[in-house]
Amino acid sequence: MPDADATVRVGRALAAGIAPGRVLHLSGDLGTGKTTLVRGLLRSLGVTGPIKSPSYAWVEPYTISSLDLYHFDFYRIGDRNAWLSSGLREYFRPDAVCIVEWPERAGDLLPSPDLAATLRYDGTARRAQLQARSAAGDDWLASLRQALASF
Repeated sequence: MPDADATVRVGRALAAGIAPGRVLHLSGDLGTGKTTLVRGLLRSLGVTGPIKSPSYAWVEPYTISSLDLYHFDFYRIGDRNAWLSSGLREYFRPDAVCIVEWPERAGDLLPSPDLAATLRYDGTARRAQLQARSAAGDDWLASLRQALASF
């Protein structure tokens, strides 16, 4: 992923594997493209209008056809008690897709992801390492590879 456009393309490719119940964790330093990747994914799914990082609200909900997709940003979560009292656990349902930026801030309170992505800078280029962590994640990663091959 040499630049922001490539990050958007990866997000678009990830959209090909979206299915209810899937969880994606996005880790990486500030500015490595987590929200840019989500923006590409959401645009590919037909979301119009502004797509912002939910760092102050913690969650941005999107309804895409009959699919509920929740974009979380836990950068500002202060401690376990904030997570536990927030009610955010209720969003992680079998019929919803959850994409979490900064999952490490909530620690072991989050459900395990199907797919985990770590974004980082490598000089002036961006790099993404994706790892499947479930059978659904294996399927998602396979659909990502297939979608990227078609771009």
